[in-house]
Amino acid sequence: MNTNHLEQHILNALEEDIRQGDFSSIACIDENAQRKVKLIAKDSGILCGVDVFCKVFELMDSKKDILIQRFLNDGTNVKKGDIILKISGNARNILGAERTALNYIQLMSGIATTTNTYVKELEGMHTRLLDTRKTTPGLRMLQKYAVKTGGGVNHRIGLFDMIMLKDNHIDFAGGIKQAITKTNEYLKANNLNLKIEIEVRNFDELDQVLQCGNVDRIMLDNFTPEDLSKAVKIIDGRYETEASGGINFTTLKTYAQSNVDFISVGALTHHISAMDISLVSD
Repeated sequence: MNTNHLEQHILNALEEDIRQGDFSSIACIDENAQRKVKLIAKDSGILCGVDVFCKVFELMDSKKDILIQRFLNDGTNVKKGDIILKISGNARNILGAERTALNYIQLMSGIATTTNTYVKELEGMHTRLLDTRKTTPGLRMLQKYAVKTGGGVNHRIGLFDMIMLKDNHIDFAGGIKQAITKTNEYLKANNLNLKIEIEVRNFDELDQVLQCGNVDRIMLDNFTPEDLSKAVKIIDGRYETEASGGINFTTLKTYAQSNVDFISVGALTHHISAMDISLVSD
């Protein structure tokens, strides 16, 4: 993630929380008070967001008197009671940064942990797990980083780095052939090297795509596991395949048995339980 973008995001988050001042701390804690705290895991899972957590304290600490001692890094499989890091420094700054920093690391660790659970379910199978654009506005890069930390694969980052022709694009363009043809002409005319994925909702649409060609991946949307297996066999490796639409942890392996290349799951980033991580006195 772009460092400047991350720092600005954190500064905005701190401003949202503190504004005119952290009056709870100002009212009862001496300006020069020094304290020591430790960050501990209170859940088991995949740790993610340690760098972001530390950056919050760095940006909060204008006098540079906060010291952080790190013990664990992103991707670590933590268990309840593990000490992630220790912090010493100005008490007011520690308290002012605490909630914002925890919000980042708890969310990112929750995403990484959930993703890893799905990835383990697919162990030994051909299919790989994809995320989606169903992310929290402003947090997409952090959420997608967390998916990768958990062992998943990032789909396109946004609308700019891959062509995705979905049902509305096809309808607005006048049909599947028109959408594919116009897209290839546009990419060639503008010297753009972007992969093309197209969504199909049934076997008739799949047949139209196969007749037209000139795509890189076919998304099989809301197919049953049985129809998905049939579609993958029809495509027969000519194009990458992706299954999407309502697939959850319970049904994941059933869909993967079709040998589809990718399964995309929006719940990885928009239906997450944050990991319980706490900052306590040392």
